[in-house]
Amino acid sequence: MYVVFGDMQRIGLRARWLLAARSRWALLGAIAVACPALWMWGFTVDDALISVRYACHIAAGLGWRFNARGPSTDGVTPLVWPLILAPLARADPMVVLARAKMLGLLVSAGAGAALGAGIGRCHAAAWWGRVLALATVALSIPLAAYSASGMETGLATALATFAALMVRRPLAAACVAGLAAALRPEMAVWACVLAIGAALASRARIARLTAAGCLSLIPFASCAVARAIAWGRPAPLALMAKPGDVAHGLAYAGAACVVTLTPILVAAPFALRASPRALVIVLAALAHLGAIVLVGGDWMPYSRLMVPVLPTLAYAGVLTSEVARPVATAARSLLALVLGATLIARGGTEGRRVGADRAALVGRARAALSGVRRVAALDVGWVGAATEAEIVDLAGLTDPEIAALPGGHTSKRVDSMFLLSREPDALLLYVPSGLPELEDWPVANYSRVVEARLARDPVVARHFAAASWLPLGTRGAGYVLLRARAAGDT
Repeated sequence: MYVVFGDMQRIGLRARWLLAARSRWALLGAIAVACPALWMWGFTVDDALISVRYACHIAAGLGWRFNARGPSTDGVTPLVWPLILAPLARADPMVVLARAKMLGLLVSAGAGAALGAGIGRCHAAAWWGRVLALATVALSIPLAAYSASGMETGLATALATFAALMVRRPLAAACVAGLAAALRPEMAVWACVLAIGAALASRARIARLTAAGCLSLIPFASCAVARAIAWGRPAPLALMAKPGDVAHGLAYAGAACVVTLTPILVAAPFALRASPRALVIVLAALAHLGAIVLVGGDWMPYSRLMVPVLPTLAYAGVLTSEVARPVATAARSLLALVLGATLIARGGTEGRRVGADRAALVGRARAALSGVRRVAALDVGWVGAATEAEIVDLAGLTDPEIAALPGGHTSKRVDSMFLLSREPDALLLYVPSGLPELEDWPVANYSRVVEARLARDPVVARHFAAASWLPLGTRGAGYVLLRARAAGDT
């Protein structure tokens, strides 16, 4: 009896010790994600406010519209994201953006905790290797930036992380990976490869393997069907507005593998062959890289499209370290850490000032755009936060007619006649290097093709006059606001 009681006591002590150890690793994981995200809290991108505008209109009962009195348009690539934001969207757009950022931070911290707990369970890996993997996650500025950017990226990253941690349960992993692909369509290939790879690694039968592959694609397919029914196209409008360029996609993917840091942790082809779970995760990431190349990369900073798979690669790196030589693991980890520190030292975190600059711009623009009925602009996110006026989207991200025009999203063939046919009474043009005199707007140094074309068109000059200068940040950049001339002045 005493022997049995002693054994039970030892088992209880070991269970409590294991629980405490897992809790410590979970806390480390949450800190590795949440603290850098808080440091990058000020970062955001213009597209985040596009989703916010759709969400606000859904919450107000106006339907799936970018312009409150305009047609329903497919202007948000993650189809379900405005629905997720809608319960938070009965407020000023900048307040809704802050709520979206907080939501991203919370789910990212939860995923970080799960990642830490998963890494803590890799008992065959050296403790220092696990710590260095979490340190690499903490130094990955792209991951920190998009964890609390107000975009859907934080939620997609969390779902991808949970799916990778479930790789021993193929069907569960397939379902969660599919949800990530519903938020980021280019992740459909990643989800399918992860699901089928997990089934193969568990030596599942053909029926189970097929089921895993199908489950991973159902959310993506459902979004495609919904788009086809609602707007007549299964693909997101952004795919037409921003046509892919494989050459740019290759450069984007190559740079992303370096600046995001965690891919360095899995650069161990021989060790990967001895770790089936790690191999599945890495093969899925490689498939994701291929999808990024095919869609032509992205224009947003900090390698946004690569971010959702970054924690999964840190986990795969720890799994790989269980069978790799310690010196090789140490070398990869130190390379990633040194590179991360170097990127930060060279100004990698400057993006955290973007949000404050954008908020100040929105505040100035609200007064300047007072009374405007219809405004044409290329960066429509912040404009949509500054006014409820109808917006002519010169990039075509929310406008199917402009999206169908030749050119990329900053070079659509919008000429003066097309612009005037939309009857805007205001036009916003971005100048990256400042404007010495407001009257010099036709000859300013415009960096984007569509704005340069319109600014230098004499027809535009006859119909619009400079009204005000809206500075963006403290480095001289800003927007010149043009107002339509009175009929007798053209």
